[in-house]
Amino acid sequence: MYIDSHCHINFPELAGRLPEVFDLMAQNAVSHALCIGVELEKFPKILALAEAHPNVYASVGVHPDHEDCTEPSVEGLVALADHAKVVAIGETGLDYFRLTGDLEWQRERFRTHIRAARQCRKPLVIHTRSAADDTLQIMREENAGEAGGVMHCFTESLAVAEAAVDLGFYISFSGIVTFKNAAALREVAAAIPLERMLIETDSPYLAPVPHRGKTNEPGFVKHVAEEIARVRGIPVEAVGAATSENFFRLFASARPA
Repeated sequence: MYIDSHCHINFPELAGRLPEVFDLMAQNAVSHALCIGVELEKFPKILALAEAHPNVYASVGVHPDHEDCTEPSVEGLVALADHAKVVAIGETGLDYFRLTGDLEWQRERFRTHIRAARQCRKPLVIHTRSAADDTLQIMREENAGEAGGVMHCFTESLAVAEAAVDLGFYISFSGIVTFKNAAALREVAAAIPLERMLIETDSPYLAPVPHRGKTNEPGFVKHVAEEIARVRGIPVEAVGAATSENFFRLFASARPA
């Protein structure tokens, strides 16, 4: 069994062919998927997807790349998260790669999400790109460890991974770990504790080898597990079992009764 801990099946590339998406998940033993919020305006559709499918969960948040959109408040995020199918706050964090200039608004938005997660006691889904030092600093300043969460689509160094784990966070690997030029990332995947690891697709983006260049989807997450199993020298079933249990440990409200 595998779980896709981070996907965007509400995006146009996948939303029009959801029956096929769910069929491929079933064929590849992908039991559950977490559909991630990136804008408040799109959250109702994500929640509707989660309500319509027992094995789909939702998060609520505003992505750090989205500049011209409704700005979240602590109170607003907490209110939207008050739903059984909403298991996390995010995607949130910092991205100094795609945007430049004065990004104080990103840092303030990140703090808002952390405060909301601590208040509603739901974990954070954190995005960081070219901003690891500031991301970790704000996590520490805002006591993000009280909420816990996951560093999604991880591409940073082992030192950053270990710092996040020390704060109580999980590390999630995407299809990037299968890419030819990702040797350093594979070293991270080999080194961090298996009990602190998740797998994801970030679909429709970042399709893993052997599907690289195609539209990604949750059914492909098994290839991430296969690569992690290869670099760790363990059975892929062990990766699937551990990451699935980790998912339900972190997103406790998603665990089946």
